[in-house]
Amino acid sequence: MTLDFFINHCQSQSNKKRFGIIDLPPAKIDEQDGAAWIAVVDNEYLRQVTFTAVDHCIEIRRTDGKMEKRCDGFLTYDNHIIFLELKESHKKGSDWVKEADAQLKVTIGLFEYASDAAIYKNKMAYIANSERPRFRQSQKLRMEQFLADTGYVLRIENRIII
Repeated sequence: MTLDFFINHCQSQSNKKRFGIIDLPPAKIDEQDGAAWIAVVDNEYLRQVTFTAVDHCIEIRRTDGKMEKRCDGFLTYDNHIIFLELKESHKKGSDWVKEADAQLKVTIGLFEYASDAAIYKNKMAYIANSERPRFRQSQKLRMEQFLADTGYVLRIENRIII
């Protein structure tokens, strides 16, 4: 399977000090409406950051022909890549985290297989929820397992510091 993860019409860019990611779909960078932001990106050094939408933009199908669940997209700058799954859930419990975790793992696995992922030396993934829910239990074990499974550091928060 050959996948192009860097489709120009699926990309948006910013070098603003602070911007957000919204999920229209597809997800994209937004520099205007802070109330609509699901993830907030703090870009203190004004780096040129590119967001590439995956969900609703890059077609990834399972062997049975059905569309694969995939994350919303990823940020790239310098030699960094940050995969994002955006949620707007105020549900208690961690079912939405489990679903997001799975979506990120599928997308990251395909990206690592189908692209030149080795150029990225700093690899992260975020599950960002605009509702910022509180957990009854720590997600530390999930984050450790995610790193072991993918080689990417997982954070479950909606503020991303570049």
